Amino acid sequence: MRQVRYEGRNIQSYELVDPEGRDLPPFTAGAHIDVHLENGIVRQYSLCNSPGDRRRYVIAVLRDEKGRGGSKAVHEHLKVQDRVRVSCPRNHFELAEGARKVILIAGGIGVTPLKSMAHQLAGRDDAGCELHYCARDAQSAAFTEELASLIEPGRLHFHFDGGDPAKGLDIAQLLRNEAQDGTHVYYCGPAGFMRACADASADWPKGTVHCEHFKAPERAVPRDERTPGGFTVEIASTGERLRVPVDQSIADVLKAAGVPVQTSCEAGLCATCKVRYLSGEVEHQDCILDGDDQQNFLTICVSRAKSELLVLDL
Repeated sequence: MRQVRYEGRNIQSYELVDPEGRDLPPFTAGAHIDVHLENGIVRQYSLCNSPGDRRRYVIAVLRDEKGRGGSKAVHEHLKVQDRVRVSCPRNHFELAEGARKVILIAGGIGVTPLKSMAHQLAGRDDAGCELHYCARDAQSAAFTEELASLIEPGRLHFHFDGGDPAKGLDIAQLLRNEAQDGTHVYYCGPAGFMRACADASADWPKGTVHCEHFKAPERAVPRDERTPGGFTVEIASTGERLRVPVDQSIADVLKAAGVPVQTSCEAGLCATCKVRYLSGEVEHQDCILDGDDQQNFLTICVSRAKSELLVLDL
């Protein structure tokens, strides 16, 4: 850890470098890394620096007193000169090629992957970039000066609502006016903000709307009410069948049986545990796979089976 900086109210950025000064694995805008903390906690944080900067990874973390403890652990325990274990970057939120215009809409700390996109777009002549940054107030907004240096005057818009969304950005109007050929929109932020963006962009052409959740949305119906009882998974390579009870995930059952599978967020946000399935009907509960992926894959940390038997390509 080379540097920790105050970026805004309850927001700190963390600059990570290789201990030997070597280049880090490359990444593209929208990528995230897994950060391994004390007591086995693993959390995913978006890289917010320029993808062209191979010497460092920069993340920004909002301390969430009501969260699961990861952000508090980062704020309280990560210090300059600490050694931190992180994963190679992964990206499920990449910039699409061929966009004529790109609209970035950030809600609070959701600005982090969009800031990296702003860096990448600043070096391109083929796509104009516009950023709308929604926050409670100026003290709650991070990287304001750096963003101003990346985005052309008149295309960077701050929307401070004082805690009342009705006084902030009219997302529905913005996206209604901007829905046109060649325009792509990217958004990231808290749950209510994500719902507003999804509703406002529902009629946009397929493939032009992109988003990333940094927290799994609350589920309207408890899992055990949607999928009563358990189901069985079959390992295609061996024929072994394992029962998945209602109170355990597929990943939990596979690990307990000694089947080597990878997990990370365990919330359907990162696709680390993405597995192909060969037969069966899946109840997808992730926030990362698109409709095409869901025809062949599931995330074993949160997804369930609607059918009695689910055959996994393992």
